[in-house]
Amino acid sequence: MENTLIILISLGVTVLFVIGVPIFLVIGFWVIGVSLVIDFTLANIGVTLYEGLNFFGLLALPLFILTGDLIKGAGIAKRLSDFAYSCLGWLRGGLGMAALGACGLFAAISGSNSATTATIGSIMHPEMEEGGYDTNFAAATVAAGGTVGIIIPPSIIFIVYGFLLNLSISDLFVGGLLPGLLMVLAMQITCWVVCQYNGWGHLISLNLLRMIKTGIGAWIGFGAILLVIWGIYSGKFSPTEAAGVTAGFCAIIGVIFYPIYRSLHKGASKKTLEKAEEYSDSTGFLERIVVPGFHIKELPDLIMRSGQITGLLAPLIAVSVVMQQILTLLGAKAFVTAAIGGLGDYYAVLFACMALVLMAGTILESLPNTIILAPILAPIAAQTGVDPIHFAVVFLVGDAIGFITPPYGLNLYVASGITGIPYFRLLKYTMPYLLALLVVWFIIALVPELSTILLVHEGAGVFQHQ
Repeated sequence: MENTLIILISLGVTVLFVIGVPIFLVIGFWVIGVSLVIDFTLANIGVTLYEGLNFFGLLALPLFILTGDLIKGAGIAKRLSDFAYSCLGWLRGGLGMAALGACGLFAAISGSNSATTATIGSIMHPEMEEGGYDTNFAAATVAAGGTVGIIIPPSIIFIVYGFLLNLSISDLFVGGLLPGLLMVLAMQITCWVVCQYNGWGHLISLNLLRMIKTGIGAWIGFGAILLVIWGIYSGKFSPTEAAGVTAGFCAIIGVIFYPIYRSLHKGASKKTLEKAEEYSDSTGFLERIVVPGFHIKELPDLIMRSGQITGLLAPLIAVSVVMQQILTLLGAKAFVTAAIGGLGDYYAVLFACMALVLMAGTILESLPNTIILAPILAPIAAQTGVDPIHFAVVFLVGDAIGFITPPYGLNLYVASGITGIPYFRLLKYTMPYLLALLVVWFIIALVPELSTILLVHEGAGVFQHQ
């Protein structure tokens, strides 16, 4: 009788998920329903919800989200996109490749896939349309580019993973660096091949002076990236402190530069100000190094927007921790351990874990997927000799690929929302990127050194173990 009720509850919440009920409520209904069936005290749910968020490292979550909003609001993201285009625009598909490169640069500050897709998509999709690209392919490109948002450090999901598995977050950040860059490169090659075949995209000349100008204009974005990298990997900041310092840096820059930028373009319309961002030969040096910024009155709205996103993610983390606890009581962990652990062989276990992560990623967002599966699969992989940092990267790259896999490809929903293109139309144009990312995923799984070569083990390496 108990098993029948649990099945009925699971079917019921599945229907809720299909009709569009938020995933937080879907998991919450399941948790409460199953708790009542198995006579699991509801008081414990309240305690677990609180303890699930009572962790210092999770403070980095809202701070990195805020950083993403600040660099977009200050015009820093636009400067990074301009630099990427100046470097790649001479290639067929160069603007699309620049969009993917901009996603990588933005990810190195924000740590969020949805923020990366939304920010770079809102900037680059209109430009790609004007530049001779198919509008569907342009939207699919920014959706795919957003997958690196949680892999290139700093990464919100790496913070959560490190919290769950008691791993060094700094080591996880280092482990994700080369795989993230490889993902960007693979997608850029894919973009070039597709655009070459279809003849999409207008070319610009390779101009060293333009590259220098846009590089100078993007100095604040590079500064924010270097601040994070230097602070974390030198041991000066914890990841949480680095998030706070970077958010503060971007906020101060945005507020200070706003009146300077306005004075340089006094009386100019918004359209003229946008044109001023194109760095013509007549653009002065001061105009290039000063970003548009934002009025201090806009700061509360930016903070509120970040708070709203945090308000969606934080409860999801808490309720997913409770779900993980209940699944353990129901024997799910023991079942998966027996099924996968029984395979014995290193690669058999690793590939079985990857298959499970990919399947879960098609229906779950990365956060609940990580919270539910990582504590189950990571110990199994460790028993067969898989390096914990390597497995973390493999797990989370699979999670990231789930952002563009149906039916729950979050980045596709985000791209659809900012472009107005129907979700299912984007699926076709995302397939080349999905194939490229799957190939990269298997390369990362088969070559552990991509995730571990920058780490210090027994006194050798580049970065200090923290």
